[in-house]
Amino acid sequence: MADGPLEILFVDDDADFAAGCVRWFQINGHRVTHAESGQEGVAQSGKRDFDIAVLDWNLPGLSGLELLQRMRDVSPETEIIVLTGEGTIENAVESMRRGVFDFLSKPFPMAELERRCLGALERRRLRKENAQLREVIDRTHHPAVEMIGESAAMKNVFRLIDRVAPTDNPVLIEGESGTGKELVARAIHQGSDRAHRPMITVNCAALPEQLVESELFGHEKGSFTGATAARPGLFEVADRGTLFIDEVGELPLALQPKLLRVLEDGSMRRVGSEKERRVDVRIIAATNRKLQQEVEEGRFREDLYYRINVLTVSLPPLRERGSDIRLLIDHFVGDRHELDDEARTTLESYGWPGNVRQLINVIKRAQILSDDVITPDDLPDELQNESAPTAPTAAPAGSLMALQRDHILEVLKDVGGNKSAAARILGVERRKLYRMMKQHGIEG
Repeated sequence: MADGPLEILFVDDDADFAAGCVRWFQINGHRVTHAESGQEGVAQSGKRDFDIAVLDWNLPGLSGLELLQRMRDVSPETEIIVLTGEGTIENAVESMRRGVFDFLSKPFPMAELERRCLGALERRRLRKENAQLREVIDRTHHPAVEMIGESAAMKNVFRLIDRVAPTDNPVLIEGESGTGKELVARAIHQGSDRAHRPMITVNCAALPEQLVESELFGHEKGSFTGATAARPGLFEVADRGTLFIDEVGELPLALQPKLLRVLEDGSMRRVGSEKERRVDVRIIAATNRKLQQEVEEGRFREDLYYRINVLTVSLPPLRERGSDIRLLIDHFVGDRHELDDEARTTLESYGWPGNVRQLINVIKRAQILSDDVITPDDLPDELQNESAPTAPTAAPAGSLMALQRDHILEVLKDVGGNKSAAARILGVERRKLYRMMKQHGIEG
C-alpha cells in the first residue's frame, strides 16, 4: 500500500463514470481532481504535481496521442494510465510505446484500477529515487561520522545529538567557522529514521545570490537566461531525506518566505513554474552568525528564525575544548608520522582561530613537508610566532641561554649577517634560526 494518499487526476468526459471513480478513490483516502476535457486536464496538470493521471483515450478536441504528448510536456514525472472503451491492441501498443504505465479497458472493477494506480506510484518513486541517487553519487560519498572529544562541552553536544536525531524536527547548529557543523549534521542524519535516504548539503555563502533560489527550488526550462532544461532543486533531490543548509544566515531576505513555506506545509514551486510540488524533507540549518541579532537588525525573518530554531546544538570553539586538542592532534597525525616535543607544544598552545578545520589543514601541511617526524620547522609561521615569547628577557651572564645567544651572534658576525650561511653552520633550518634570533632578541 501507499505511504500516503495518492494525488490523482481523472480526465474523462463521461460525468457519471468519472463521479463514480472520484467517489471510490476519495472514500479510500486519496486526493482526486476531475477534468472533463483534454485541455482542462493539461491545464490542471500544469497547476499541481499529480502522482497519477488516468486518461480516457477518446476525448473530444484532443486525440489520445495528442493528450499524451501534451501531458508529458507539462508534467513529465506523472505516471499515466490510459482508459478506453474499445480496448484495441493498436491503442495499447502505441500508448505503451510512449511511456504509459498501464492500459485498462472499460468496464473494470474499481479495486483493479486502484491496484494499478498503486503500481504506477511505486514506479514513480523508483524513478525519482534513481535520479536522486545519481545526484548524490555525483556529489560525494560520506562514510560513517566519527566525532572526537572528551571535554564536558563536547559530551554535552553528543547528548544533544542523541536526543534530536530520532525526531523529525528542524535543527539549528550554531558555532564559529571550522568547528564541525556539517559533521554534527551528518551525525544527526545518520541517527535518524531518514539515514537510508540522502543528506544533501548546500552552502548559502558559497552561491551567488541570483542562483540560490534555483539551486534550492529548481527551475523550469526557459525560466531565465541559460536555463536550457528543467532541473529539480535540492529540496526535490532530498525528498524523504535531509537537507543541510549551511550558513543559513546568508539566505537572501526575499527567499526566506519560500523556505518558511516548505517548513510549514512541505509545498514549493520551481523558478518559472506555477505548479505546486510537495516534498518531505527534514531541514538542518547551520550558522556562524548570531541569528537573534540578525532578526533584530531586519536581515532575517523572525518567523523563520523560530521555525528553524526548534532544537539548537551549540558547538564550542576549539580553544574551549581543553584536552580535546591533544586527542585531535594525535588522531589527525596518525601512525605514519610522529611529533617532536617542541612541535606538540606549539600545536597545543596555539589559539586556533580557525578551529578544527585549521588544525586539520596545518597537520596535513606538516605531513607533506616532513619526513617521519614533524618539527616546528614544518609548521606555519603564524603558529611559531604566537608560541614565541612576545618580549625576550635578558638571560643571566654565563647561563645556557646567554651562551646560545653569544654563539648565534658570533656565527652571524663571521658570515656577515648571511642568515642562510649561519643556519648551515648552526645545523638548523633558516626558519628555526629566525625563531631563535627572535627568542634571544637579536635584531635582523
